[in-house]
Amino acid sequence: MSDDHTHVQEFFTARAAHWDRRFPDDGPAYAAAVAGLGLREGDRVLDAGCGTGRALPPLRAAVGPSGVVLGADLTPAMLREAARAGRDRDGALLLTDVAALPLRPSTLDAVFAAGLIAHLPDPADGLREIARVVRPGGVLALFHPIGRAALAARQGRTLTPDDLRAEPNLRALLSRSGWRMTSYADEDTRFLALAVRAD
Repeated sequence: MSDDHTHVQEFFTARAAHWDRRFPDDGPAYAAAVAGLGLREGDRVLDAGCGTGRALPPLRAAVGPSGVVLGADLTPAMLREAARAGRDRDGALLLTDVAALPLRPSTLDAVFAAGLIAHLPDPADGLREIARVVRPGGVLALFHPIGRAALAARQGRTLTPDDLRAEPNLRALLSRSGWRMTSYADEDTRFLALAVRAD
């Protein structure tokens, strides 16, 4: 496991038990972002970097009982909190690195990723791996419940032109990784970029 993985696990392990209490009002934003995926009954979807599983209930509601919902995360403590909150009833929880998913190629219809790319040691590799497991024409949602400027202010930093989630940077990154960006919204109350798996 790389030092990057160790750092990510340490960061989230220290915060897991209180994560949902820190962000108690994010539910509607998650539900709205999930709606942007356009999921249908019976679809197969992954929440990549699922954390405490806040997206799993709306994902399950979108795909119905015949669909498949998976939640993958690198940090055992976050998955324990997801199970403690009962979200394991909405989707199977996988302890895994999203850059090395234990899934066959083209098995998923969509991937939801909240706050993920900032925590990937190599975002292009991670997005390529996600593309590997999504069928051509499948959808990726990169989401955050607050926009880039609000998040930077919360973290005490300023936005710079090389910010990974700036539209031109993210569009190029997605394109290099097997995706085509179809929409981009960066507002105070949310960040949501949608992309389609290239053929």
